[in-house]
Amino acid sequence: MNNRIIVEVHALQNVPPSNINRDDTGAPKTAFYGGVQRARVSSQAWKRATRTFFGTLLEPAELGVRSKRVAELLAERIHGLDSSISEKDAWPLAADTVYAATGSKIEVSERKAKDAKKNGEDAPAPESSYLMFLSAGQLEGLARLTVEGAGDIKAFFKDKDNKAQAKALANARHSVDIALFGRMVADSADLNVDAAAQVAHALSVHRVENESDYFTAVDDRNTAAEPGAGMIGTVDFNSATLYRYAALDVDLLARNLGQGLRDDEDPLTPVRRAVEAFVHGFLASLPTGKVNTFGNHTLPDAVIVTLRTTRPVSYVSAFEEPVDAAQHGGHMKAACARLAEYIPAVETAYGDQDTTQTWTLRVGSATTALDAIGIQVPRLSALVYTVADAAADHLGKR
Repeated sequence: MNNRIIVEVHALQNVPPSNINRDDTGAPKTAFYGGVQRARVSSQAWKRATRTFFGTLLEPAELGVRSKRVAELLAERIHGLDSSISEKDAWPLAADTVYAATGSKIEVSERKAKDAKKNGEDAPAPESSYLMFLSAGQLEGLARLTVEGAGDIKAFFKDKDNKAQAKALANARHSVDIALFGRMVADSADLNVDAAAQVAHALSVHRVENESDYFTAVDDRNTAAEPGAGMIGTVDFNSATLYRYAALDVDLLARNLGQGLRDDEDPLTPVRRAVEAFVHGFLASLPTGKVNTFGNHTLPDAVIVTLRTTRPVSYVSAFEEPVDAAQHGGHMKAACARLAEYIPAVETAYGDQDTTQTWTLRVGSATTALDAIGIQVPRLSALVYTVADAAADHLGKR
């Protein structure tokens, strides 16, 4: 029996002049593929955009927070449970609790402490040395445990059972974003969560050369005797038709979520909601780099979603030879034609056609070549629900 359920999302998206993901020099990121330079948007940038978009799709209780300021996060909840403990007084209590739960020392930054002393300010809150990812439920559970031992928190966590409970609370009922994108706890590897979702670097289907825009800004208070700009500068940009790809291991997602966020819900409900959120969030989100400068607000023109029971398969090889817009009147039309030719060939050669399901969502006449690929779905909402139901159905038959 096949033991994997993989949901794959493929998208073609036109992005006009923009700089949504820049390198250390401020230029749009690029990569060489097929012997030519391509526009690139890193997987980290689009995962961040997707995770941020979850705030419009899911309840706060279904999400987590990734921050070094974990003591402040926990202290807010401690104060909420016991108002006699001020948030500032809760900082050291929270630090001890996080240390008990994760083995990570939560200390006041030496630099911030010096700055505060220099400016005559109170000492700042202690912080983790790296980003910690905890779900809302995990923070709430740790806050309750902290309140229980607040009288003498150090003695409380010398008790092995209390320390074990803290660790268990930090590893129970992962939020949707932790289950999807994983978590690393450097000081306690057994708290690590393997990511169920993999996101590829988005690549342009064609050759790209970065360009530079010279701009000026005029001082509104200049007089006729003071001609010229108040400021000049340059900003790098490019434009591209991107191929975007992500793969979601539904079985791993289900294991990461465990029994769900509530005791009274069907175990498949959180899985279904997580699949919906991921597909919707990945397709509708957009990294926001320089967006105020370029206003590059676009959505994918072509989407293909595949549910398969073999290993993930990207279709990026369809674009190893860069698309030539001159031959097809635009990169999108040419890219869709490439996919329409490539997908049946690779699925016939390697796919499991009896267990693979494919849906497409497309906009505009440039994408008509995809009509032969999969079942046509008219709206994103319908696509999201259809895919999530199919994934949950497969999982329920295990």
